[in-house]
Amino acid sequence: MAIVLMLGAASLITAAWFYARTAADEAYDRLLLGAAFQMSESLTVADGALRFVLPPSAFELLGLAHRDRIFYRVIDPTGSTLTGYADLEPKAPLSQSRDGPAFGNAEYRGAAVRTVTLSRAMTLNDGTGWAYVVVAQTIEARQSLASELTTRATLLVAIMSLLALGGTALAVRYSLRPVDVLGDALRQRDPQDLTPMTVDVPRELFPFMTSINHFINRLDERVKLLQRYVADSAHQIRTPLTALTAQVSLINEDNLTPDDRRHLERVRNRTAELARFTNQLLNHAMVIHRFDSTQLAPVSLNDVARKAFRTTVPITIDDDMIVSFEAAEDDPIIMGDVLSLREAIANVIDNALRHGASSRLEVRVTRDGGWGRVEVSDDGPGIPAEEWGNVTKRFYSTRSDKGASGLGFAIASEVASVLGGRVGFREKAEGRDFCVFLELPLATEERV
Repeated sequence: MAIVLMLGAASLITAAWFYARTAADEAYDRLLLGAAFQMSESLTVADGALRFVLPPSAFELLGLAHRDRIFYRVIDPTGSTLTGYADLEPKAPLSQSRDGPAFGNAEYRGAAVRTVTLSRAMTLNDGTGWAYVVVAQTIEARQSLASELTTRATLLVAIMSLLALGGTALAVRYSLRPVDVLGDALRQRDPQDLTPMTVDVPRELFPFMTSINHFINRLDERVKLLQRYVADSAHQIRTPLTALTAQVSLINEDNLTPDDRRHLERVRNRTAELARFTNQLLNHAMVIHRFDSTQLAPVSLNDVARKAFRTTVPITIDDDMIVSFEAAEDDPIIMGDVLSLREAIANVIDNALRHGASSRLEVRVTRDGGWGRVEVSDDGPGIPAEEWGNVTKRFYSTRSDKGASGLGFAIASEVASVLGGRVGFREKAEGRDFCVFLELPLATEERV
C-alpha cells in the first residue's frame, strides 16, 4: 500500500507541477498582454507621423513582479524601431501578430524571457500600415510562482498520503484482528481438546476455520486409533510373554543334564529380559501419550517417589542388600503426571538395582531452593563420566550393562525434560556413593 501511495503521490505531484507552470504562465501572460495593449493604445499619428508616448501604467502593471526585468520595442510600419530596444526580436514573425497576440519564449541579453507581440493598423500620409509593439519580461517571478504552487501541492499530497497510509494500516489491522483472535484461540487451546473450534470469525475466514476443524477431526481419529493400538499391543504382547515365563518356570530341572540346565537358565534370562524390554517399550509409549493427552496437576514428590520405591524394590530382595527411603521434611510439590513421574523414578531405581548396587541402595527426596530432587544412590561402580551424555539416549547401554534395554534413563530423561527438569549424575567419591537424580521445578501459584 505504501508503494501504491508513493506512485500515486508522485503522479499527483508531477501533474501539480505541470498545472502550476500553466497557471503561472497564464497569470503573467495576462499582465504582459495588458501592458502591451496599453502601450499600443499610446501609438498616435500627429502631422502625418507616428508618435508614441510611453504610458507609466504599463510599467506599473509589469512592476508587480519585483524581481523581473522588462524590455520593449515599438516598430513603425516601415519596420524601423520607433523606440525601445532595437535588438529585441519577436519570437514569431510580425505578420502572425495581426491575427492576435503572439507569445513566445526566447533568450535576451543572457536571460530567458517571455515575449508578446501585438499589432495595430495605423493610417499615415503615405497610406495604411501596421505598427508593432514587442514586450519582453524575464521569467523569474513566474518560476517562483510555479515553485510555490508545486510546493504547496506537494505538501498537501504528502499529508494526504500519510493520512491515507495511516488509515490503511488501521483498516488492515482492524480487518485482520479476527485472524489474531483465531491464532490466540489456537495457541491457548488445551492439547487434549480435539473438539471442533467455535470461534466467531468473519465469513471470509470460514474456509480456514473449516479446514482447521477438519484437521482436528482427523487428528482426533488418529489419536484414538493410536490409543487402541497401544492398548491392544500391550495386551497381545504381555499375555504370551507371561505365559512363556510361566511355562519355563514349570520345567523340572532334576532330569536335565548340566548342559541342558545351562541352556534353560539362558532361556529364563532371555525371557526375563524380553519381558522387561517389552514393558519398558510400552511404558515409554504410555509416557509419551500421557503428556500429549493429560493435564498436569500438583503432585507430592514424596508420595510419588515412595510409590515408585515400593513398586520397584521386590519383597524377595537379597537379605544382604540394604535399601532405604528417606522423604523430604518439607514435602516438595511439583506440576506433573503421577503415572509418568512414578514410571521415571521406578526406572532409575530399577537400573540401580540391576546394574549398580551390590549391597546398598538409598532413595532420598530433597528440596533445594525452587527445585525438588529425587536421588537414587548405590554402592556400585557407577557410570563413567564420559558416558553421562549418552546413557539418557534411547537404546544406549554402557559396556558394563550387558543385556540392558537402554530405555530406563531415556524414559526418566524425557519425563524430566517435559516437566522442565533434568536427569543428572554425581560421581562416586570417598565416603559418597554414585548418585543419579531427577531434578524438577517446584510448583508456583502461577503454574497451579
